[in-house]
Amino acid sequence: MESIEPLLKNTHKAASQIRRLSRNQKAKILTDLAKILLENSEQIIQINKDDLDLMDPADAKYDRLLLNENRIKGLADALEEVSKLNDPSGQILTERTLDSGIKMQKISVPMGVVGAIFESRPNVTIDVASLCIRSGNACVLKGGKEAHFSNQFLVSLIHEALAKNGVSSNAVMLLPTDRKYLAQMLEADKYVDLIIPRGSQSLIDYVRSNSKIPTIETGAGVCHTYIEKTANLEMAAEIIVNARASRPSVCNSLDCAILDEAVLENLIPLLKEGFEKYNIEVFADDKSHPVFEKNGFAKLQHAQVEDFGKEWLDFKISIKTVNSFGEALEHINLFSSKHSEAIITENQSLAETFLQEVDAASVYHNASTRFTDGGEFGLGAEIGISTQKLHARGPFALEKLVTEKWICRGNGQVRW
Repeated sequence: MESIEPLLKNTHKAASQIRRLSRNQKAKILTDLAKILLENSEQIIQINKDDLDLMDPADAKYDRLLLNENRIKGLADALEEVSKLNDPSGQILTERTLDSGIKMQKISVPMGVVGAIFESRPNVTIDVASLCIRSGNACVLKGGKEAHFSNQFLVSLIHEALAKNGVSSNAVMLLPTDRKYLAQMLEADKYVDLIIPRGSQSLIDYVRSNSKIPTIETGAGVCHTYIEKTANLEMAAEIIVNARASRPSVCNSLDCAILDEAVLENLIPLLKEGFEKYNIEVFADDKSHPVFEKNGFAKLQHAQVEDFGKEWLDFKISIKTVNSFGEALEHINLFSSKHSEAIITENQSLAETFLQEVDAASVYHNASTRFTDGGEFGLGAEIGISTQKLHARGPFALEKLVTEKWICRGNGQVRW
């Protein structure tokens, strides 16, 4: 295939069919798809294994690629949940009669065609398709080669649900994985209305630099948790281990723990059991390294400058020691990707200052950054976590997949 323009043109045409569907029709496509996923669970797992067999299990992306029975059920549950959410399109946002007598309405309408670019996460295929369908959008999916077999099969199941409801399969288009088609996609402003990259910082940078289509960035997360000197240290240790170890390859996992110097001696011993259980490698700065060493942490390295501001995506964590709240904020401001940041403290005043002052999509007091997720926030699913400020920020979900349209009804008015 020399050009994907015919594919994009077909999806652009199918967008009008999706847009005309009723709320109940769109919801039924999703509930049908949920049933189809569960009915094909064993085959999904087997085909996903074909992708997994081509990847080193030690690769940080391996966990992102994995589909098992629980994750497939989670996808089906999310489809059911999204089907029950309010349809964001067709809402009357403003309504009034102008001095001219024209009756004016501002309504929410679908974007049209949403292009999603993602790496090694086949669950994104279902999440993006479901959110686009529910909001009345068609979508073009550009998955990574790591999930080639999984994505192909999942899209075939989506097409089955669309066909069952009399909708063209072109409404959800999976593009070939070849890199050359990415450049073509980013220049197709005639057929695609919005681009959403979800993946590594290099992918996001490439899309930002080369897209002719409006782009909303999602994916990269360099997340910090600051342990202030008044913190409950047992709580802090549990949160740090959870945020680093529960799913290290996802964007809301903890990359850097910022420790007040006053807590080093008492907090670090509390971390040992959890760090050893999950084989977490520590990259400690000069002040904290001797304390980790004294407490017998086996996987311990001296932190280098490049170890801060790094999204580890693995069982690794950097440690920064500070002497004040202001120094902690300074470090976060310098290295944050503006995804998710947390403070552990019993000082309510400092906590509120942190929540107000830290510039990130999600901020937490006494909780793990792992909660930054569309499902956890009651949004059903998400396309990704937006770290920019225009249009959408945080979990980018159903409510943000619409734009606005002004409808004006007159009876012969003219303006000179």
